[in-house]
Amino acid sequence: MAFKLFIAFIVLAGIGALGVHLRASHREAQAERAYPPEGRVLDIDGTAVHAVVMGSGPDLVLIHGASGNTRDMTFSLAPRLAETYRVIVLDRPGLGYTDRLNRDGTSLVAQARLLKRAAQHLGAERPIVMGQSYGGAVALAWAAHHPSDLAALVPVSAVSNTWTTPLDPFYRVTSSWWGKLLVVPAITAFVTEARIESAITSVFPPQSPPAGYADHVGAPLTLRRVSMRANADQRANLLAEITALHRLYGQISVPTEIVHGTADTTVGLSIHSAKLVDQIEGAVLTPLEGIGHMPHHVAEDDVVAAIDRAAARAGLR
Repeated sequence: MAFKLFIAFIVLAGIGALGVHLRASHREAQAERAYPPEGRVLDIDGTAVHAVVMGSGPDLVLIHGASGNTRDMTFSLAPRLAETYRVIVLDRPGLGYTDRLNRDGTSLVAQARLLKRAAQHLGAERPIVMGQSYGGAVALAWAAHHPSDLAALVPVSAVSNTWTTPLDPFYRVTSSWWGKLLVVPAITAFVTEARIESAITSVFPPQSPPAGYADHVGAPLTLRRVSMRANADQRANLLAEITALHRLYGQISVPTEIVHGTADTTVGLSIHSAKLVDQIEGAVLTPLEGIGHMPHHVAEDDVVAAIDRAAARAGLR
């Protein structure tokens, strides 16, 4: 009898797992139909990299943060900048429509190398590089490891220095082998629209998302299993990578304009950019009073002004 119950349990568990898999696949297909690639997919040494290119002028690369994709930048900022720059917006590995580079999480250095090659493939040999949040860390890795392959650097709300708080429990789970196997598919299959909207809103305090942002940004793309696993690995590995990277900031010699909100509770100003400004020779920090983690949406004028200053310092304007 015990053996029969065990077999019945295995069968039911298998049916349940198949149901979750099918529902997750259906929702991923829905996400990709609703939010197809905005630009073109490049082949960079065998890796697919999604790039959106608009405008003309000095080359400017925009790199999105964690859980994001090109749509975070194309909502408003990129079209505005395209009036005076040739803007290149790139999906980071595993997110949007750029392939993962490996199954253990793609390092900041590897991401920077891939995005640099993609920009060069598009003819941008020495672009201005702006990165927000986690994307700011990728931009710093680009500047530290490839200092001759960019003209100026604009870290916005950037992760740049070490911290002591533990990894968020959500990422501890979703980066574990059992979380990837069981929890990630369940989230993909069953997360609600209300939970998605709440997650988007939670990144903006004390401000709110601009009207239309949630509809444009394509959050369901990040809820695909491949992207959730990639994002979780990148977050889980981030502290160790920043510990290594921050020792190299003295090698950055390009004009650097740092922007950070004083009310940012996601990536704290005092822990990150307040230190970064003293680690890069000639860097300038613009603290935005009362602004949270998303200044490229809620303080767009200030971010554009910082990019313009970086371009002018680099002799591009």
